[in-house]
Amino acid sequence: MGVEMKLEVVVVPVSDVDRAKAFYERLGWRLDADFATDDLRIVQFTPPGSQCSVNFGDNVTAAAPGSAQDLQLTVFDIDAARAELVGRGVDVSEVFHDAGGVFHHAGTDGRVTGPAPERADYGSFASFSDPDGNGWLLQEIKTRLPGR
Repeated sequence: MGVEMKLEVVVVPVSDVDRAKAFYERLGWRLDADFATDDLRIVQFTPPGSQCSVNFGDNVTAAAPGSAQDLQLTVFDIDAARAELVGRGVDVSEVFHDAGGVFHHAGTDGRVTGPAPERADYGSFASFSDPDGNGWLLQEIKTRLPGR
């Protein structure tokens, strides 16, 4: 198995730190940090139930704002998660599944409106973006595959 490694932080490139902070607060995520030095500002949020956080800020990454795509959040009930985000004022797509099966194609290619047939785990998605266009996906998983 090797040395245990856990994904701790994903850096999300943004153009306006305060606007991004307001957006991620609106999602209901926990604010873990907001600190600055002379040339650096880091803001960190953690989604409810997640062990991985997201960071953004000034001089945190050279990546272009909005270039993070297909960041995936797993949820037990995609309809409830979608409704909560919509209730918080977030523009969330309708629930969809991929025409080709379990995983989704890049962008919006292959999207079929509605949940996966028989509500198959790993097959139902909804998407939203932050103000810079960083793309997030909700994915419904009720029962994980063995070993996950």
